[in-house]
Amino acid sequence: MRNASSLLSRRIQDVSESPTLAVASRAKELAAEGVDVVDFSVGEPDFPTPAHVCAAAKKAIDEGFTRYTQTTGIPALRAAIADQVKRLQGVTYDPSEILVAPGAKSILYAACVALFGEGDEVIVPAPYWVSYPAQLQLVGATPIIVQGRQENDFKITPDELMAACTDRTKGIILNNPSNPTGCAYDRDELLSLCRVIEERDLIVISDEIYDRIVYDGFRPVSPSALGDGMRSRTVLVNGLSKSHAMTGWRLGYACAPRPIIQAMTKLQSHDTSNACSITQKAAVAALTGPQTELDVMVDRFRTRRDLILSHLRELPGVTCNTPKGAFYVFPSFKGWIRKHQGVEQRPETSSDLASLLLEEAHVAVVPGEAFGAEGYLRFSYATSEARIVEGMERVRGVL
Repeated sequence: MRNASSLLSRRIQDVSESPTLAVASRAKELAAEGVDVVDFSVGEPDFPTPAHVCAAAKKAIDEGFTRYTQTTGIPALRAAIADQVKRLQGVTYDPSEILVAPGAKSILYAACVALFGEGDEVIVPAPYWVSYPAQLQLVGATPIIVQGRQENDFKITPDELMAACTDRTKGIILNNPSNPTGCAYDRDELLSLCRVIEERDLIVISDEIYDRIVYDGFRPVSPSALGDGMRSRTVLVNGLSKSHAMTGWRLGYACAPRPIIQAMTKLQSHDTSNACSITQKAAVAALTGPQTELDVMVDRFRTRRDLILSHLRELPGVTCNTPKGAFYVFPSFKGWIRKHQGVEQRPETSSDLASLLLEEAHVAVVPGEAFGAEGYLRFSYATSEARIVEGMERVRGVL
């Protein structure tokens, strides 16, 4: 009889577990053992879900709104999403061009299934969110990694995009603002990229999950807002996990031309059926209700960003760009890694350094290797100011 591992498909064997979740899991193990872990690995706000959103969910339960909904999502929610996209980006979507799903991660995978397959190449700028290459591999497509440079704020240029394209290139995945770097393309930079995208006739999956968490007056622009030519080739992906501290509620959505939404809906009808009915009612309240708690959260994140940057920049051999959005910093620790410096007693890779920090200093960070950028570490500052100071003191102690 075959052993269990031999029963697995080749495709799933070729994909590794999410590195960010693996680090978070080890941090939780240590915490369960009574270890005081400063956790900079988590990609979720540490703020409570707004009270009026929770109240809407409780009301939905009390009213018995606990059954299946339309696969695409309840009409009130798709209308609220259309209103928000129109207000923030100036792009009009009919509710029939919107799909609601249990999380933006689910939406991203549905888009990959609907758009890409064997033989297709898809551009993935690095540093990238860890699941982009894995999701492409799961549908048989080939991720083509284009490395963004720190001196260019980790953003790729039109020339770099053009050079990476071949006759097999079908699409590109953009994340703006970015996880893990917090960098973001402004309108002019995005316009320049979109000229290449249109010239090469590419499809864009635009992950905009952090578009409400931005700083210093920056306002991100969706590719779909840059003319009819871009709207017709863009899958706008967003959700409420980050903007409204609703990670566990699982609510994401896509806005795209109707044929693409229909294809993604077909997959969802055989996969998850629909997003949680109660969560959908809560999401309507989140989008249509007061946004004051979002404003407070972003203001706190800005304070934390500046605090962790000040500590990182005091560390010798460490450099760090200033994020325009999200709640991560992505400093270079190349000066502390043997692979880059040849110093015998230092860790060999960013994964080794991350392990050292976790096991010796009880500080959890995610190694840059997970994001396609060796030599860097990702710190999430979705934690209190006091924990940021404590964690950075521990990092300094190890260095």
